[in-house]
Amino acid sequence: MSSTTPATPSARGVTAERLTNLRRWNLALTVLHLVQAAAIVVLATDFAITVTSSFPAGPPGSDVPPPEALFDVPIGAAIAAFLGLAALDHLLNATLGRGLYERDLHRGINRFRWVEYSLSATLMILLICLYSGITGVAALIAIAGANGGMILFGWLQEVMNPPGRESTTMLPFWFGSLIGAAPWVALSVNLIGAEELPGFVIGIFVSLFVFFMSFGLNQWLQYRGIGPWGDYAYGEKAYLVLSLAAKSALAWQIFAGSLVG
Repeated sequence: MSSTTPATPSARGVTAERLTNLRRWNLALTVLHLVQAAAIVVLATDFAITVTSSFPAGPPGSDVPPPEALFDVPIGAAIAAFLGLAALDHLLNATLGRGLYERDLHRGINRFRWVEYSLSATLMILLICLYSGITGVAALIAIAGANGGMILFGWLQEVMNPPGRESTTMLPFWFGSLIGAAPWVALSVNLIGAEELPGFVIGIFVSLFVFFMSFGLNQWLQYRGIGPWGDYAYGEKAYLVLSLAAKSALAWQIFAGSLVG
C-alpha cells in the first residue's frame, strides 16, 4: 500500500485566472505610481519642513533648551519616495518576484505588501505629522516605530491564519490596531491644540485617517469571511485599490496645499 500527502490547501479565490488579472493590475499600478512620482518631482517647489531636536542640557527637571534644527525634509522628494516604493512593489509582484508573490497568495500571504507598507505608509504618516506640527525627532522616531509595528502585525495575522485552518485568531489584528492608534492620537492632540491650521492640513488628516482605517477594515472583512471578502484574491485587489487611492490622495492634497510652483 502507498500513501500520499494531502495537498496544502490554497487560499480561496486564488485561481490561475485571478492571478493573471492581479498581474495586469500590478503592472498598471506600477505605471500609475511612477507617472505620479515623476509629475510631483517635475511640478513641485523646493518646499521643505525642518525636523528639530531638543536635547537635555542638565539634570532631570532642568529647563529644556528651545528646539534646534536638525535637517530639512524636502516634501516633493518624500512624496515621490512613497509613490516610488509602491511602484517597485507592484513591479516586483508582476515580474521578478511574480513566482514568490503568487505562491504566497496561494498560502494567504503577501509579504511584499507588508514590507512595502511598513516603509511607504510610515513615510506617509511622518509627512502628516510634519504638516501637523510634530517635528521633534524623538516623537517622529516613536511614531514611525508604532506605525511600522502595526503593519507587521498585519503580516503576522496572515501567517497565523493559513488556508485550511480549523479556527481563526484575530489577536495579531487587534494588537496591531492598538499600536497603530498611537500615531493618530498624537496627531489629534496636535491638531486640537493648534491655534490655527490650514484647511488642507485638516483635510489630509481626515482623508488619510479614513484610508488607513479602510486597510484595517479590509483585513477584518477577509478574516471574518464577509461577502466577497471570503475570497482572499478579492481582498488582495482591494488592497491594491486602497493603496493607489491613499497614496494619490496624500500626494495631490499636499501638492495642492503647499507644493504648487
